[in-house]
Amino acid sequence: MSARVIMIQGTGSHVGKSLIVSGLCRAFANAGLSVAPFKPQNMSNNAAATADGGEIGRAQALQAQAARRAAVADMNPVLLKPESEGGAQVIVQGRRAATMSARDYFRNRARFMPAILESFARLCRTSDLVIVEGAGSPAEVNLRDGDLANMGFARAVNAPVALVGDIHRGGVIASIVGTLAVLEEEDADRIKGFIINNFHGDPELFLEGMHWLEERTHRPCLGVVPHFPDAAKLPAEDSQALEQAAAHVPAPPANPTPIISGVGRGRGVVGGPIKIAVPRFPRIANFDDLDPLSHEPEVDLVFVRPGEPLPGDADLIILPGSKSVAADLTFFREQGWHIDLAAHVRRGGRVLGICGGYQMLGRRIGDPHGLEGPAGESVEGLGLLDIVTELSPEKTTRGVWGVHLPTNTPLKAYEIHLGRTTGADTARSFARLKDGSLDGAHSEDGRIAGTYLHGAFASDTFRRAYLAQFGVMSFGGGHMKRVEEALEGLARHLADHLDLEALWEMAAEPKLP
Repeated sequence: MSARVIMIQGTGSHVGKSLIVSGLCRAFANAGLSVAPFKPQNMSNNAAATADGGEIGRAQALQAQAARRAAVADMNPVLLKPESEGGAQVIVQGRRAATMSARDYFRNRARFMPAILESFARLCRTSDLVIVEGAGSPAEVNLRDGDLANMGFARAVNAPVALVGDIHRGGVIASIVGTLAVLEEEDADRIKGFIINNFHGDPELFLEGMHWLEERTHRPCLGVVPHFPDAAKLPAEDSQALEQAAAHVPAPPANPTPIISGVGRGRGVVGGPIKIAVPRFPRIANFDDLDPLSHEPEVDLVFVRPGEPLPGDADLIILPGSKSVAADLTFFREQGWHIDLAAHVRRGGRVLGICGGYQMLGRRIGDPHGLEGPAGESVEGLGLLDIVTELSPEKTTRGVWGVHLPTNTPLKAYEIHLGRTTGADTARSFARLKDGSLDGAHSEDGRIAGTYLHGAFASDTFRRAYLAQFGVMSFGGGHMKRVEEALEGLARHLADHLDLEALWEMAAEPKLP
């Protein structure tokens, strides 16, 4: 059977395209089809390592899991990872290709279309159905010339489009009609139907609006999808998902509970969950590392917003990944968080740095090649670990297995980083990897640690052992089991509320290069 393609575009950003594609991948995979997700161009600092040694957007890795196949670089051939307000690292077919300003990228982006089409063609050769996710909205007509992400791609491969609108955001009727109104006729004709997403309440209350839209647009409504609460159990695509979490960080108490060195707050005396505080960097990356901790009943995980202090009653402060370590380290100091962190350490608190956060904990970060600033520039670190890092153009991107040395527990993780870290504290490693290499570092007293390993907390045995160091018994259950249950629930949810047969019939044989 020849491959078919269907593209899911949206009336705007954050209308649920990624979630819909994830659910469709699982629903059609459950029907016995070989399904592949595809996003021509993505912009996100939440990335995942692929089975073929590249990196793609985290949402596409989740969609691959939903489709029950290994994530490969072809599923997201162009990934833009913002490094500053005006520039981004450009990842092409899983590999770092360049760092470009937004202006230069948009001026030259057409040169990336051949790689996109090549990746798409390879997926089609191994799939019954390729489900393509657009980016932003095709209604951004100022970006149409040279477009890779929406109608430019759809026209190149002859993909039919289903348009998603989020009714909870308001104005969904206007956004669907307006999108069709501003598109060129050939592009508008590609939209074969629409999906109303994220409905709260009784969907029958929208029947009149749905019929009006069908008559006005001459296109069918493929379904009204109610809000899916278990979406919170799935990894988020980008840092906007942290807005709500950060908004609920409580103010620190006037007299914080003393922290007992090496063992947290002393749970036998204090009780209640341990508190883990995470400063939210402007260029935070791979924050889904912390998802498994957020679902632990005995863990209070808080993301700290700019302008707020690191809470004085935290048991553990985690410095997360960063796409621009030097800039985020400067921002960290501007917030006064370095003072809060030093006080936390004096009280006996623990600190964990992951990837960019690990590099920040050292004495110095060198940049001889000018990857994050002027060539030869050196940035002073926080000095909590006796290590130095030198950034280098060669990027480490791989999945790994290993053992967490302090607890002697196995873990599965992945690495995505630039640079090499050395120093006395690396003699007390965080983990020994399957290939015999060592990762990370600990301070002499063991309370400060750093690692390059992303995703380690998803390993249940490691997470439980790590939390046990704080006197916490993990009752959170299997993290991957929870994600799988959410994907199955999402597939059932879409099967109940979308016309999957109509979507399958709408899918067409693509035009391949």
